[in-house]
Amino acid sequence: MNKWGKMIGLGLVLVTLSACSSGDSETTAASSSAVESTYPLTISNYAKAEGGSEWSAKDQTFTEAPKKVLANSQPAAELLLHLGLKDRIAGVGATFGAADESVAAEYAELNNLGSDYISKETALSVDPDMIYGRGGLFDNQDWGVGTVDSLNEMGIPTYVQETSVTGATFDSVYKDIENLGKIFDVPEAAAAFEQELKDRQAVLEDKVADKDVQTFAHLFMSDPSEVSVYAAQDESFFNSNFEMIKLDNVFKDYSGEVSVETLIETDPDILIVGDWSTIEGSVSGDEIIKGLYENEKLSSMKAIKNKQVYALDYNYLFGYGYQALTGLEQLVDEMAQ
Repeated sequence: MNKWGKMIGLGLVLVTLSACSSGDSETTAASSSAVESTYPLTISNYAKAEGGSEWSAKDQTFTEAPKKVLANSQPAAELLLHLGLKDRIAGVGATFGAADESVAAEYAELNNLGSDYISKETALSVDPDMIYGRGGLFDNQDWGVGTVDSLNEMGIPTYVQETSVTGATFDSVYKDIENLGKIFDVPEAAAAFEQELKDRQAVLEDKVADKDVQTFAHLFMSDPSEVSVYAAQDESFFNSNFEMIKLDNVFKDYSGEVSVETLIETDPDILIVGDWSTIEGSVSGDEIIKGLYENEKLSSMKAIKNKQVYALDYNYLFGYGYQALTGLEQLVDEMAQ
């Protein structure tokens, strides 16, 4: 399976408030979450069988705040940086895609374990006392850091991001922040970052408040000449993100592969493609868009005729983290031009 196949498998609120009431609101939000953790601490989380697709509840117990965390993806590590946990990160895998510039300097100092998905052997090489990140990478395959059960049997607690399990929505980002705040006993930092994101979300939703819902389809392509539709039927986090900006995935309930003929017949308002330009030697979003506009077979589609094709980085599309918000902000601004 190639890298692209693996990828698929697996501001301020605009409401006017007085300075006093705004300050009181932020203080209340922070204090409501700023409860000191007591260890041993048990967090409700998830596990799934080797090679399985169904997640089941599984508690994780932490006897103290982890000191050597393995993050199985770049977006997962960036979240820890926002919580002030740079010195707790023992290593990071899957270090590709758009970076969060606000934590880029700290991120550059982390132990980079490779730009591809890392194996269990590589994950264990940093002697972690916790392994955390995207759920699809908790597997014993060569691209996985080990199943939750196998790691727990070795005495290593895990944390599967809420955003990466079945039924997730963008609100799952906030659940992850709150849980990590408890696990690492940094409730104030967690509350502050959660509020920052909620403020940005409110601004974003205000920008599209008077817009009508439009349909879209996602084309997962690494070659401008080969049109490939990704229905994202089981990607609830992905679909929820676009619903935030009034975009409805026209194939979210579609069963099976979506042919190019079905794409043309369905004729969504907008097409969204991946931008791989942050990965050395890979095709850019602009190149893919150019190829789509030049594809005679697609010429009847309204998204092509109306020049409504947009590109977003993989980490904004499938990073399973707060970074999706940056991609949505970017998309809304581009659509307004």
